[in-house]
Amino acid sequence: MKKYNFLTIILLGITLIGCGDTKKGENSLFTIDDSAFPAHFSQKEAVSIGVLNPKSKEIDSIAYFVNDKKVGSTKSAEKFKFELKDQKLGYQYLKATVYFGSDSSDATKRIELISDVEPKLLKYKIVNTYPHDTASFTEGLEFYKDTLYESTGKEGTSYLRKYDYKTGKVFKQIDLDKKYFGEGITFINGKLFQLTWQNKTGFIYDANTLKLEKSFTYEKDIEGWGMTNDGKFIYQTDKTEKIWKMDPSTQKMVDYINVYSGTSKIKAINELEWINGKIYTNVWLKDAIAVVNPTSGAVEGILDMSGLRKSMKDITTDDVLNGIAYNPKTKTIFVTGKNWSKIFEITVSE
Repeated sequence: MKKYNFLTIILLGITLIGCGDTKKGENSLFTIDDSAFPAHFSQKEAVSIGVLNPKSKEIDSIAYFVNDKKVGSTKSAEKFKFELKDQKLGYQYLKATVYFGSDSSDATKRIELISDVEPKLLKYKIVNTYPHDTASFTEGLEFYKDTLYESTGKEGTSYLRKYDYKTGKVFKQIDLDKKYFGEGITFINGKLFQLTWQNKTGFIYDANTLKLEKSFTYEKDIEGWGMTNDGKFIYQTDKTEKIWKMDPSTQKMVDYINVYSGTSKIKAINELEWINGKIYTNVWLKDAIAVVNPTSGAVEGILDMSGLRKSMKDITTDDVLNGIAYNPKTKTIFVTGKNWSKIFEITVSE
């Protein structure tokens, strides 16, 4: 077994996902020939798309589409070769529109594009430990101007807090309406964005005063989980393998990636943090952090954080790892968990 599959199974607890079709073809005239297709494709490969013509129709031309975007055409029944290097990981939907006589017909096929990146097993060193409020059901953790901010969950007790991480002293706290379950946060363009879990509602605050400026409704029918940003776009999770890319000025989704480690989708990715051009993400219920390429969705590194849990005797199995904050001033990472008694300041290396 390849090492990246071993790391995925042991550290992230993922079941290997197979490839399958949602539809074999929309009619019996033509089907996409998958006889030479592998179980999965990688971005280094190309797919040669052709059609089977069991009724021997005289084909004039074929237009080929990937995810409903036209990628080329051929005369008669010639095959079309398409490079996969620029496609995102996950399922790709192939379509061949076959023109014959004065008619046309579609043939469809789904393929799965997986990661060929071998994740590196990373290690960490604890630099310091600080107190953490055990009543805090941590959902979001982020630094802004060298001050730590935290968003917590659970209906009736969710809050947004600004505090001194060294002492635990609270500078300011915003309690959410009891109907909301607070989720991830991120600072961008002088604003603080905050998600809620299943309410499909987000909040935008003034970053300096924490005054609520507006709320917004999610454009997609998704849950709100983690948040981070790259200085231009916001990235957020929804409990699946997807990381959505949002325009903060409109709160509209402009793109997404699917997170894969080898052949496996990494589902239930949660809290996010943008660190040196990569996305660090907690995986719900796992004592691990995945380092994700924000362009491809490939997991490039894995941090086994189980040692942190073992160092604390006052938490239960329900008190899961969640909370990643990068402090640009110290160039260190702060991690904690739901109802944990400690925040750990760490450095990471290969």
